[in-house]
Amino acid sequence: MTGPAGEHSFELVALPLMDQVMTTALYLTRNQTEAEDLVQETYLRAYRFWERFEPGTNCRAWLLTIAHNQFRNRYREKQRSGNQVELDENLLDAETAGDSAEPVDPEQLVLSQMLDEEVEQAMRSLPADYLEAVLLVDLQELTYEEAADAMSCPVGTVRSRLSRGRRRLHAALLEYARGRGLVREEK
Repeated sequence: MTGPAGEHSFELVALPLMDQVMTTALYLTRNQTEAEDLVQETYLRAYRFWERFEPGTNCRAWLLTIAHNQFRNRYREKQRSGNQVELDENLLDAETAGDSAEPVDPEQLVLSQMLDEEVEQAMRSLPADYLEAVLLVDLQELTYEEAADAMSCPVGTVRSRLSRGRRRLHAALLEYARGRGLVREEK
């Protein structure tokens, strides 16, 4: 399938970004199955509206905007239906740690190698709005403007949420960093 400009096909431009969309989906949903569903919905929607993508613009930002909008829509739908299920972290940890017959998810493997448990816990402790800003700007390396588009909010709001999220992460990870010699002791 070709887009507005013939050489900008969906397969060449959008599909290589799937791992990055999956990483964001995992952080948003905090659940492997829901993340996979969110990525599938995102790519289905992107494919259906590929003619609206403007060649030369940031496809990753466009896809992440779709993912965030889909996530918000799903969240609102769950709120309206009242069918919220709490994720039992201990059960999830037991399921992912124990059964070696289960296939290893490459995304989880990469994330677990990149982030120590303390860092991952600190990220999960952030409010959703702060986490979203940190994810988009610091991990996905979007500009403030691209993140604002993805989050459907003003650039100033992104900057504020990012600043607050970074401060919370700093406070939560200060002892972790000291223990690993990443920061000097204050005198």
